[in-house]
Amino acid sequence: MDNISTPGSQPPNSSIVEPTVVEAQTVEANNQQNEQPPAAVSGKKRKEVESRSRVWDHYVRIKDSNNITIQAKCVYCAKVYKCESKRHGTSSLIAHMLSCLKNPHSKDTRQSLLTFQAVNTPKSSETTVGEIGCWVFNQDLIRRALVKMIIIDELPFRFVEGLGFRMFIVVACPRFIVPSRWTISRDILVVYEEERLKLKAFLRETSHRVSITTDSWTSIQRINYMVVTAHFIDSEWKLHKNIIAFVPVTSHKGEYLAKALETCLLEWGLRNVFSVTVDNASSNDTAMGFLKKKIVSWGTSTVKAKYIHMRCIAHILNLVVQDGLKECDSSVKKVREVVRYVRNSPARLKKFRDLADLLGIEQRSSLCLDVPTRWNSTYLMLQSALTYQKVFESCEESDSSFKSDLGDSVPNFYGLGVCEQFGGVVEMFL
Repeated sequence: MDNISTPGSQPPNSSIVEPTVVEAQTVEANNQQNEQPPAAVSGKKRKEVESRSRVWDHYVRIKDSNNITIQAKCVYCAKVYKCESKRHGTSSLIAHMLSCLKNPHSKDTRQSLLTFQAVNTPKSSETTVGEIGCWVFNQDLIRRALVKMIIIDELPFRFVEGLGFRMFIVVACPRFIVPSRWTISRDILVVYEEERLKLKAFLRETSHRVSITTDSWTSIQRINYMVVTAHFIDSEWKLHKNIIAFVPVTSHKGEYLAKALETCLLEWGLRNVFSVTVDNASSNDTAMGFLKKKIVSWGTSTVKAKYIHMRCIAHILNLVVQDGLKECDSSVKKVREVVRYVRNSPARLKKFRDLADLLGIEQRSSLCLDVPTRWNSTYLMLQSALTYQKVFESCEESDSSFKSDLGDSVPNFYGLGVCEQFGGVVEMFL
């Protein structure tokens, strides 16, 4: 009876111990404290780092819709390369940057090219002999060669600004930067000063005697000029000819010419003068008389400068031929007038050529009008007139205005025959 339990009570000797409500709540709270929720991820994006590779100075980025760089375009040759950071990288970009033919910054990193330069061989030899060398792009050397080409070929400075030359450079050497005409003019002055100093040093270190030729004239702008040329033989027996002065002079009088020539010789340090060749003008006789005294006072002349004055053989020959022209002056004048008459009108010149074709006269050279003060041009005029002798006779017969316009200036067969004889005499001098 004592063991009878009341409702809601537990038996005292039970082996199963159930937690109370308070204990259950305490355990649940501890578990919630141990299981903390994960920290929330921040929604702020990471700051993009700017690319530090030097290749991007030579390429343009090509990006996709997500603003990710997937390709790169060369700014020089417009070639496109893939450059995704995780798949390709920038290795291909660097390789192309160093080898791009249009990249002006890769001249120091490119390999040299083999070149074959031909060597002058005797004409009888059928084989070509040459030397193998290395070529590397060099802006300064190409520019120097361009300056020398302009000097040797006597090209105008604006040649470098021509469209045809620039198109040629783009094909032949795209990396070459063509200078302006003002830069070319400055480079030519630099080359002149360098060559001038070299020639001065050579003449100062050697004891060669120098022969001088000089002449003076008046330009179309009415400015008097004088040129002085030095001729000498070096230690290897090679003849050299160099222009050492090209200067304006105040007058063509002998005193002024002598002082200008003396100043030029002293500037170049030329005292061992062997001879001075001038033309037969009377002012040159006065100039040479003054110069002889100066050379004798220098103590470097031979036989007291007795034979230092040389007269130009070309000028002497011109005087001889001009005297010979006076013997057939009337015939030469008639030929000159008829040639001028035909050349002054395009219609007459075309009719003259048509008659020449009709008569079967094949001649490449056309009618030549002479300069009366130059005997060689007179010879060329007479030579071409004799070739078209039958054409002149045909013009006289078929064209009534030909004879009426010229009158007595029409050359006849006898006049041309005299010219032919004179041409044979002149040809002996040639």
